[in-house]
Amino acid sequence: MDILRPESVQPIPDHAKKVFDGVIFDVYQWEQKLFDGTTAIFEKLKRPDTVVVFPVLDDGRILLTEQEQPGKEPYIGATGGRVDDGEDILAAAKRELLEESGYEAEEFILWDAQHPTPKIDWVVYTFVAKGLKKVAELELDGGEKITLKPVTFEEFTDLVVHNKNFAEQEIVEKIYKAKLFEKEQKELEKLFLPL
Repeated sequence: MDILRPESVQPIPDHAKKVFDGVIFDVYQWEQKLFDGTTAIFEKLKRPDTVVVFPVLDDGRILLTEQEQPGKEPYIGATGGRVDDGEDILAAAKRELLEESGYEAEEFILWDAQHPTPKIDWVVYTFVAKGLKKVAELELDGGEKITLKPVTFEEFTDLVVHNKNFAEQEIVEKIYKAKLFEKEQKELEKLFLPL
């Protein structure tokens, strides 16, 4: 699967300088000419991209996660996490699915890829995984507590719309559209059909 990285609406220019090298976030600055002819220093963060995976069980339920991490409110979301340096996007999705659920999948469908905010060079790739096979126990990082939460399609769409602690905000608009428009509802139901 050839996965293209979407363009940012405000890319970091080639002449930008890295002024801070962080554990997750780097900071870039550059001089930008303004409309009145003056210049100003512009700034943008850069961080590793993220993969999000919504696994679909053979019975049609969607496998969500109830998670806790230090310094955050408990939340509900999908399996997923940061893409390692030099790691292929699909390989990252497979790794995160296995680590956080113990499942492997026959098929990965790229559902969405977007920059969630223009001030950070960061893409979230969202997948739907089908043809699941349980092959291992969860292999969590020291800062993760995860409980698997299988839900029906209807429970999933209701949870996304009504739960303020749903983590995967990139897909919320898609779920709202599916609840409002029949065509989008049918496309979403088809996307989440098991193999």
